[in-house]
Formats: sequence, structure tokens, C-alpha cells
Amino acid sequence: MLSVGFLSSQANLEGVNQSEIPEDVQELVSQLFDMARRGDTDTLAQYIDHGVDANLRNQDGNSLLMIAAYSGHHTCVEMLAAHGADVNALNDRGQSPLAGAIFKQEPEVIDSLLRHGADPTAGQPNAIDTARMFGREDLVERLHARGA
Repeated sequence: MLSVGFLSSQANLEGVNQSEIPEDVQELVSQLFDMARRGDTDTLAQYIDHGVDANLRNQDGNSLLMIAAYSGHHTCVEMLAAHGADVNALNDRGQSPLAGAIFKQEPEVIDSLLRHGADPTAGQPNAIDTARMFGREDLVERLHARGA
């Protein structure tokens, strides 16, 4: 494994000039987000266990959890949340992981995020509005039942 020291002390890569980031770190960041996108939970967990911040964000403000949620990988979402990833972290467009999971129609991811305290009113559009846009009144009712 490449050194993860840079990634544990600087979890937010937004606004960082890429020329300031060593090439091996840029490659590792790319690999980490690919792991979240593919649902490679075990390998990603090893990196997090060795110091990569579970709240790592890319240049678009997407967290590892956002990418895993949007890609439909509930076991990866569970692992990241268990390692302290913020289930309510919004990306640069103001989108939440929960709204993304609703948009992608990923019921297991939705369940995982709600179990870990995802706020249905976070973001724009928020999860409730997203469910309404897709005619998912069952989800709207469920989200309201959670206090939203």
C-alpha cells in the first residue's frame, strides 16, 4: 500500500491545487474512489483501517460514502458509516447520499443510510423532494415517519 499519511491529515481535497499533491497520492485517491464506485468494501476498509479518512472527498466534494451510495453498494456504505463517514455530507452541488440513493433507486442503500442517521431534509433537492419527483410516495411517507 502507498503511504496514507497525506490522506489522513487532509481529508478534504476540494480546492487543493492538484499540482501540490504528489502523483502517487493522486493515484491512490483515484483508486480509493474507484473502490467505492465498484463496491470493493474489503480493500477500501483496509486502507481506512490504515489511516485513510473515511470522510475523504474528491475535487467535486463527493465523499467515498456518496460514491458508494450512488453506485448502490450498501455493504460499502455500512462499512464507511461504521468507520465514521458522515452520512449527511453534501457534495459541491448540495446533494446528499440519501437523495442520491433515492434517485438511483437503491433500497438497501436507503435502508443503510437511514439506519446510520441520514437526514431526509439535508441537501437540495433533499431526499423527500427527490422521492416526490420520482412518484415514490411510499418513501415520502417513510421519510416523514422518521421525523422529517
